Amino acid sequence: MPEFSKARKELYGMDPASGGLNPMSFMSHFANDVAIDLGTANTCVFARGRGIVVNEPSIVAFNTAKGQVEAVGQEAYEMLGRTPPNIRAVRPMKDGVIADFDAAEKMISHFVRKAYGRRPLMRPRLVIGVPPEITPVERRAVKDSGFRAKASEVHLVDEPMAAAIGAGLPVSDPSGNMIIDIGGGTTDIAVISMAGTVYGRSLRVAGDAMNEAIATYMKKARNLLIGERTAEQIKWEVGSAAPLDEPLKMEVKGRHVSEGVPRTVTICDQEIREALAEPLRQILQAVRDSLERVPPELCSDIYDAGMVLTGGGAMLRKLDQRLARETGLPVLVAENPLTSVVIGAGMILSDEALMRRVVS
Repeated sequence: MPEFSKARKELYGMDPASGGLNPMSFMSHFANDVAIDLGTANTCVFARGRGIVVNEPSIVAFNTAKGQVEAVGQEAYEMLGRTPPNIRAVRPMKDGVIADFDAAEKMISHFVRKAYGRRPLMRPRLVIGVPPEITPVERRAVKDSGFRAKASEVHLVDEPMAAAIGAGLPVSDPSGNMIIDIGGGTTDIAVISMAGTVYGRSLRVAGDAMNEAIATYMKKARNLLIGERTAEQIKWEVGSAAPLDEPLKMEVKGRHVSEGVPRTVTICDQEIREALAEPLRQILQAVRDSLERVPPELCSDIYDAGMVLTGGGAMLRKLDQRLARETGLPVLVAENPLTSVVIGAGMILSDEALMRRVVS
């Protein structure tokens, strides 16, 4: 896809013809344009001309005794479940929207400062990815957090649109492109044509719901209490959406429900598929419902091109194969599923005409 390659070069501050440094890229250090994928699980920050500069968990740790921020991002994630009473680790985002405004503001400010490694010469212009079905009040809250983080402009773009652009789909063409973005808090499904969303749906069942389902299963079936981090580790190490060619096993440490002492149990991939059955059923049903609502004129495009999976949930083993089997359509996983949204948002920053068509 030569056009996409050219856009990528321009995005990263390279001259499209020679591949060398674009003289205009020097100005990008003063423009301070920043794209943010404000995810429930992870926040990615893209600095124009430099690419992805931050990719860390969306967590803020507060010191309640001192009334100040103790840690943000990866450092705060390491504190989950291990903090003394005066340290409170919180997730500013829940189900794809801001749940704690103060924490969100501090997290955005921290990551923007970290992106530049210095005090920016000018107030940054932000493009932030959001779920397509959030309310006007929630959109206003996201914008307000951006302005409180000292942004000069704040523009919002629907995450499926940004993900489709980041995955290299021809969103400006008069043809249907179906994208499924499975993040931490929401699964966003959209059909895009001519730089607009023909159909969009946001389901508040995604990676976090899978982690909760695993923790619930371990408590009920194995009498073992585990934390959020352990549940996520289980999902990635032995989780799958369909039977595997070679079985997987894993040792899990936790606290026994009735005895109250540490225990270690061995689990297999079949057990975790059983644990993930309900959240996966809801996601697959949402995809089938979306296909039924696609305008007939775009159905043939989707039948030929298939669907594209992005987001962290897209990396669950065999999810693409199960989705293809249940829908009868081709299913592709984006080249960089975790960062498709922020890459797409960064490409929007570099294309003023596209920005006017897709941001709000």
